[in-house]
Amino acid sequence: MREYLFVMVVAAAITFLTTPLVRWLAVRAGAVTAVRDRDVHVVPIPRLGGVAILLGFLGAVLLASRLPFLGGYVEGRPAADSVFSDGRLSGVVIGAVLVCLVGAVDDIRELDWLTKLAGQVLAAGIMAFQGLQLLSVPIFGQTVFPLAVMIALTIVVVVVTTNAVNFVDGLDGLAAGIVGIAALTFFVYSYLVSMSYNPPNVFSSATLISAALAGCCAGFLPHNFHPARLFMGDSGALLLGLLLAAATISMTSLDPTQVGTGAGRSGEVLAWMPLVLPLAILSLPLLDVVLAVVRRTRAGIQPWHPDAHHLHHRMLRAGHRHPHAVLLLYLWAAIVSVGVLAIAMFDGWVPVVTVAAAVMVASYLTFGRRGSLDRQTL
Repeated sequence: MREYLFVMVVAAAITFLTTPLVRWLAVRAGAVTAVRDRDVHVVPIPRLGGVAILLGFLGAVLLASRLPFLGGYVEGRPAADSVFSDGRLSGVVIGAVLVCLVGAVDDIRELDWLTKLAGQVLAAGIMAFQGLQLLSVPIFGQTVFPLAVMIALTIVVVVVTTNAVNFVDGLDGLAAGIVGIAALTFFVYSYLVSMSYNPPNVFSSATLISAALAGCCAGFLPHNFHPARLFMGDSGALLLGLLLAAATISMTSLDPTQVGTGAGRSGEVLAWMPLVLPLAILSLPLLDVVLAVVRRTRAGIQPWHPDAHHLHHRMLRAGHRHPHAVLLLYLWAAIVSVGVLAIAMFDGWVPVVTVAAAVMVASYLTFGRRGSLDRQTL
């Protein structure tokens, strides 16, 4: 655990320290977000923050590659039991660099949606061909897909996740905070499963990616929370989505018959978590995506055409101040992610009752004090 926390701290430190430099570069490169009708900021803000996040992630992975706990190196090569012994992490690194590069170009020059989608598909394809694939779904025991299906599903999961994160990146600190909460929750889950699945070794690529991702988000937030001095831009939103998807996909190789039940749940329940947990964490962004597509289609405009009717826009119009709306969305993300994990990991009614009480409190804070979001049209 200490090694993972060290990786997390290093990722946070590198991201935090390099963000001012990236902001300076963004201004010099002209990567500045002008104020548009749908925006909530009132002055132009530099973007390109994903570059700092990428540097933090790469630094954390480089550090991890030298830690004996994570397998380390023997005579200059990854040890046989290292998380670096196959091509999966190298595929994640290549995919992360590529998708961040595509997003960075968009931050500076405004790429069309098809070019950005092609970049996401290419990055996901590289990860899949390097071995990071959606290997199985725990239906009727363990359903293992043919190679072509695995690669196609991997690409779909990555593209959907990256765009869900991109959709939620509409308020200062919102995307970084929600993804940070998701990464922390997934870190705990993957660490506990690794303890049960492969004792005494508790290292896995999912745990490493989650730890580094959580650290990157923590390091970027001080610069990005309201009032933001730098936006993450598409370079950051696409990168965060890809890394979150990578952590999720890497856990689908889990064999439920080999997972211990010390946490109070069967291996079959835990094997569902790589699919259920990300869906739960990203339920609000995914719902926002669906509503946006329906709303724009009904209005006769293209589904990818931007507007000012996302969930975070509704909360502002309902009377919530900018930081208050962000903190409320953090609260909902934490309740959903931690709640799903607790219910999955522990037997009994205590987790269910606790989550229900937390939902009631969050509902009151969201709807009871500032009016209702229901009166606003889709």
